[in-house]
Amino acid sequence: MRKLLLTLFVVLLCPVWSPGWGVFGHRTITQISVYALPSGMRGFYYRKMPQLIRLSTAADERSSQDPMEASKHFIYMDHYGDDPFGLMPKAWDKALAKYTADTLRKYGTLPWAILETKTKLTEAFRQRDTAAIVALSADLGHYVADAYVPLNTTINYNGQKSKQEGIKALWEGKLPERHIAKYKLDSESAHYSKDPLKEVWQAVQESYGFLGDTFDKEEEITRKYTPETKYVFSHKYGKTRRSYSDAFADSYHEKVGGQVAYRLKQAPTLVASMWFSAWKDAGSPDLDALMKPAASKEEKKKLDDEMKSWKDNSLVDGQQLLSLQKFKEAERPDMINAAKDMQALPPDAEATPVVAAPVPGAPALPAGTTKVKVKSKPAAAPAQKEKAKTQAKPKKKPASDGWDTPAGSGW
Repeated sequence: MRKLLLTLFVVLLCPVWSPGWGVFGHRTITQISVYALPSGMRGFYYRKMPQLIRLSTAADERSSQDPMEASKHFIYMDHYGDDPFGLMPKAWDKALAKYTADTLRKYGTLPWAILETKTKLTEAFRQRDTAAIVALSADLGHYVADAYVPLNTTINYNGQKSKQEGIKALWEGKLPERHIAKYKLDSESAHYSKDPLKEVWQAVQESYGFLGDTFDKEEEITRKYTPETKYVFSHKYGKTRRSYSDAFADSYHEKVGGQVAYRLKQAPTLVASMWFSAWKDAGSPDLDALMKPAASKEEKKKLDDEMKSWKDNSLVDGQQLLSLQKFKEAERPDMINAAKDMQALPPDAEATPVVAAPVPGAPALPAGTTKVKVKSKPAAAPAQKEKAKTQAKPKKKPASDGWDTPAGSGW
């Protein structure tokens, strides 16, 4: 029994890994990318910015359902030897000829996923397909942003091979969330990319070059902390999770914060450049014509104000950074259209309470509740009879000892 409990405890302590920059980072990069666009695109993308930001993590959400999706978020270059960038062909067909498709997918296809998505976005621009433009722009921005995370370029992506588990969420999530006010978000404006594949590989190679500091600084800071001060533990839904403490995160940020801020500032420029290049390759369609209604004076003024704050690096101070604000969840459609399709009752109709027949094993009704039993008769028969009876008062449960099963835990 002790061995079983110990094994269960170890399993529950396993950290949770989330790909990419995390919700906060991806939303920040997406917003800044809109400001970095040229004027011919900016108005349309600004109108669609709330959707773009919501969809900025849609690719991560698909990873758990689509087996082909996960490999698009990383490329573990250290699998390919001591000189991976010299050995790895940059074009997909040449890489495929040198390595098997299974190998490439196992160790990541991030650069080629970016190029593939850019090609799809170009076609969406040609077709003037607004919904596809927004969805593909969000995905393209997500993949490009992932290329700027050093830990997306190594097999040891979460420190699991160096006893630094949780370092990914620390680097890409906790550090920018806690210290975004210190970062400079005035990224460079977009440019047309004559060789997108070359620029994407350059971003990946730069990220790979930061890995040494990423791991070494964590090890250096660890020497100043005990396990009790380095980590914090949370227990929810029957699972215990371990993460880095705030104090450790702040100490680590003093060492690598400049690196994190630098990568977060560079990412929007390449994201916007990929959007811009796809638009130019499609013939620079008039995006303002896709906006209905046209931008109002108030909308243009709001964009101008945010552009000024972006250039002055005062988005955080002006409370204009959307990733710091709580997003309203998108309304879900009524799948059965009950409210829309139901006919209205006549004005003189009286509502009669109807209670469904009891389901075996269902919880009892509260004490004092009247249960209505309805018997259906043929059409020619007299009106239905109702038998009402009061259910017996349930027995009082014993007082909780504090070890009740959490709701939704599955136990």
